[in-house]
Amino acid sequence: MNTTRSLQDLIKPFRDWYKNRHSYAETWKENHSQQVIGMMCTYVPEEILYAAGMLPVRILGGHEPQDVTEAHIFGMFCPFSRDALAQGLKGKYSYVDSIVLSHSCLHFRQTFTSWKMHLPLKWSYYLPMPNQVQSPYAKQEFQSEVKKFKEFIEKEIGKTITAEALKQGTSLMDKNRSLLRKIYELRKKENPPITGADAVYMAVTSQFISKEDHNTALEALLEKANEFTPSRETGVRLMTIGSENDDVQFFEMVESLPATIVCDEQCAGSRYFWNPTIDAGDPIQTIANRYVDRPPCPTKDYPERKRFPHILNLAKEYGVQGVILMQEKFCDPHEADNPALKRFLEENGIPTLTLEFDSTNPLGPLKIRVEAFLETLSAEELFS
Repeated sequence: MNTTRSLQDLIKPFRDWYKNRHSYAETWKENHSQQVIGMMCTYVPEEILYAAGMLPVRILGGHEPQDVTEAHIFGMFCPFSRDALAQGLKGKYSYVDSIVLSHSCLHFRQTFTSWKMHLPLKWSYYLPMPNQVQSPYAKQEFQSEVKKFKEFIEKEIGKTITAEALKQGTSLMDKNRSLLRKIYELRKKENPPITGADAVYMAVTSQFISKEDHNTALEALLEKANEFTPSRETGVRLMTIGSENDDVQFFEMVESLPATIVCDEQCAGSRYFWNPTIDAGDPIQTIANRYVDRPPCPTKDYPERKRFPHILNLAKEYGVQGVILMQEKFCDPHEADNPALKRFLEENGIPTLTLEFDSTNPLGPLKIRVEAFLETLSAEELFS
């Protein structure tokens, strides 16, 4: 059995989904005659949408040059918020019936506002989400908002979303989270069979492909996981930290060097699926608690920075030798966090490299900087 070919065959669905995300959603909509909902933040409780028979599709950028958002959004807002809006204005998401934003950053709030003002929608919903998730009142407050969201969706579909349907939606989401965690466990190996680019394809597609289809593909891959033999040297074990960084070309460039990205802490990656739900008795409270308890993005990580110890634990568990901080240009929350995070990691013996990202990125100059970083890490390892 050619295990390398088998691995690539099993990863191929995720790569295809990533490249053909729009045609997938259009086909799903045609086959199911249900609404496709544009999800504008990973704090949106998808469990409610799945319980209603809808398909949540995360709105992402296309990593394309664009000149259509200047009349809608400030040029000094992050490239991701502008790129995502441009995709909508260009008609790439014409199949999306409605959109939901759970409050996170102000930049994407403007994307949401412009989208609902200028694009045809059945409805739009802004879901308040506590920024201070460390508050003792956060779970109670978010439970109230999730309940209102459920009631709004019930009016839209004309029927009650039962407790059983909510539990089924939660179970579907948790199965996907569990399977992705098992995929990430493979990356702890001395010679990981799953590359960082592979993981990006899997984690990101989970955010816009039906969880039923995604779970089936993950299960097929995991069934053969122990047969996989890496066809490449692992090299330096790296971790990436950032926000909506799904630029697979960058990951593939890094792993064309003597390096493997063995772990990440990004909302396009592990932050999306890391923690499961814990049954609180009431289905709405169960769902709300999970989002309040998830590894926080910088917009919600205060007054104590609880994200930092989580990152350090990941780095230790995955044998990380260096970290790449993927700084989205003009991303205020991460710009505020990264200097302190860089200092925290280096004080704990983990070298870092900070790179700034735009909608499109010059891989040549970035490659030179990554190569220099890897050389530094190799020299430190040699003389340690």
